[in-house]
Amino acid sequence: MDVVLIGLPGSGKSAIGRRLAARHDATFIDLDEAIEHEAAARIPAIFEREGESGFRDRERAAIEGLGAPDGSAAIRRVIAPGGGAVVDPRNRWRLYRGRVPVWLDGRPEVLAQRLRRSPNVRPLIAGRDPIRALRDLTISRSRFYGAAARVAGMAEVGSVVDAVDRVVRESGVARGATLLRSDTTIGRVVIGERIAGRVLAEELGRLGAGRAIVISEPGAWGAVGRTLEADLRGSGLTIEVLLLPQGEAAKTLSVVETTCRDLARRRVERRDPIVAVGGGALGDTAGFIAATYLRGVPLVHVPTTLVAQIDSSIGGKTGVDLPEGKNLVGAFHQPTAIVIDIALLATLPERERRAALGEAVKMAALGDERLFELLEARGAAIAHGDPSATADGSLAELVERCAWAKVEVVAADERETAVRIALNLGHSLGHAFEAAGGYRDLRHGEAVAFGLRAACRIGVAAGVTPVDRAARIERLLDAVGLGTGLLPYSLAAVLDHLGADKKHRSGRLRWVLPTATGHAVHDDVPDDLVRDVAAGLLVPVVGGVAS
Repeated sequence: MDVVLIGLPGSGKSAIGRRLAARHDATFIDLDEAIEHEAAARIPAIFEREGESGFRDRERAAIEGLGAPDGSAAIRRVIAPGGGAVVDPRNRWRLYRGRVPVWLDGRPEVLAQRLRRSPNVRPLIAGRDPIRALRDLTISRSRFYGAAARVAGMAEVGSVVDAVDRVVRESGVARGATLLRSDTTIGRVVIGERIAGRVLAEELGRLGAGRAIVISEPGAWGAVGRTLEADLRGSGLTIEVLLLPQGEAAKTLSVVETTCRDLARRRVERRDPIVAVGGGALGDTAGFIAATYLRGVPLVHVPTTLVAQIDSSIGGKTGVDLPEGKNLVGAFHQPTAIVIDIALLATLPERERRAALGEAVKMAALGDERLFELLEARGAAIAHGDPSATADGSLAELVERCAWAKVEVVAADERETAVRIALNLGHSLGHAFEAAGGYRDLRHGEAVAFGLRAACRIGVAAGVTPVDRAARIERLLDAVGLGTGLLPYSLAAVLDHLGADKKHRSGRLRWVLPTATGHAVHDDVPDDLVRDVAAGLLVPVVGGVAS
């Protein structure tokens, strides 16, 4: 097997790696040394000559050059990448899958002392207070390091090697790979591949749960239920499964009442976690039930659709629909954990994959240039379910970038009092279109795509959105096949639903509009402009009949 040692500068990856490799007669690979050899220059010189981006390109190439992991039971290679290598999602995809990643953890104060004595210059530390620099790196990289098995790296070298050896023997090469793990103010977030059952069992164990109350729907449970149930029962947990109607049909007060009465008959207690297994609509309803039953019970999300993994399972917004509008009855209820497993997307229909990219394009339009480039290069392949988009890590990177961006926004504004409104880009008219179709015609992401086109056109007309920015967003929507054609709804119905939008304040609707690099919020968009833009996305009506 391959062991990958990760950690901050000064954590001892090279020293520990050499000793561990020697103990097992294995090959030791110091990736920084490999990069220096290939470039015929030391790393500080590479940074000076090519910048950090040039160095990172070399680093990605070196990691790709490692090839496939060694699947044997014995340690064959010990790999020590640079401390920042695992910041790149594609690097983690290649380093963590099929290998055993181990995090050599250490306090910044101790690591700083080591760096002061080291002859090697670390470009990201040089010229800065090393303790402050290492603390900053600890914060920014903890979610990437936290996906690995943790070993305290501050002891004597031999003791650390023993600890790493023990961890490797106990864990072996896991069935799946954890790519990111972080404890946030809005719950623990875990992202990986083929991890759902194992991580869910761990999270329920952390809660001290004796049983899991699974709320799902027939499609999702039919696709993933057998595997999850086997893992949970294997951990000694009792499982009770409640199936709700499929899709938006679950998001009604009558379904909430029926389900809560079922919970009462099953004597569900306040410490019994609800596990939501399904897509966005299922998660909204299960979350609302968890928020209100017994005034609140623990909630764990296991999203099984792309839109749920990148958006709806994150943020604590729960809710059900009324005939007058979407999500008008709800509550904020943060989950204790969100377990995101991209392997659960393998059987997702193409329409569901494509629709989810409406939310992904929105996140890119809010200012994530790397996500924008990823969607431009691989969005169509992801929408089609092209296996290569999973194999090369494109899908995992998309999920991580979108999900973590939402985590950061929500953590800064949990109850949508300020910055969280940015996430509503494309949603005002998007929700109106969705409601006009009775929540049956359009998937949520499809409606958001039409709403994004509307926001771009309103923004251009209002002088907020640069023409080239709007054109780039609309080209991307074209490329992934979203928001194309015209919708067969009446303008009156769309505007009526728009009037029920939750983003009204003092009678004025707050519009989120794209800018050159992000967004702006305006409550002074003229009604006539909104009417004209909305009408431009609808089938023209001639003599009272859609033409």
